[in-house]
Amino acid sequence: MSAPAHPITTAEELLAASTDMGRCELVRGELIMMTPGKGRHAAIGARIAWALVNFADASGLGEVFDSSAGYVLSRNPDTVREPGVSFLGEERLKEQDLDAFLEGAPDLAVEVLSPANTTAEMREKMADYFGSGCRVVWIVDPLRRSVAVHRPKADPVVLTEDDTLPEAELMPGFSLPVREIFSRYHG
Repeated sequence: MSAPAHPITTAEELLAASTDMGRCELVRGELIMMTPGKGRHAAIGARIAWALVNFADASGLGEVFDSSAGYVLSRNPDTVREPGVSFLGEERLKEQDLDAFLEGAPDLAVEVLSPANTTAEMREKMADYFGSGCRVVWIVDPLRRSVAVHRPKADPVVLTEDDTLPEAELMPGFSLPVREIFSRYHG
């Protein structure tokens, strides 16, 4: 990973430089380097992505993206976020250039918490997602073995291992038992 030769302040500059740098986000024109996730964090994200990909492929309702997909959430100053896992519905997918950062927020953003994440950081990310049209954000907490489902202008719903993640409005027919997300990881 090498540092950029000059400050990166726009989505286009980040896209041009991203092959040389590690994971990073652009937040209101400021480049934020991201720490790689640990094994448990990555595996939990992969299990969620796997369930979503299987559903999206079978239903044809949209596409699932991993943590390397950048979403341009705002301009001047630019904000580009990389959710851990994301889903974009078929209608919005048709409008996208898949060889560039995706424009606008995903319909579903999934963030798997790591010990380094702060409450303020997660609130800021959710505000960015919802401010750009995101419909649902799942905050997955490996330590509490729970998923907080956030929707714009609504109180979050916290689901535990006895619950199932339904997404009837966004992905009719999708369900994922929370227990399956954490099934291989104890404590």
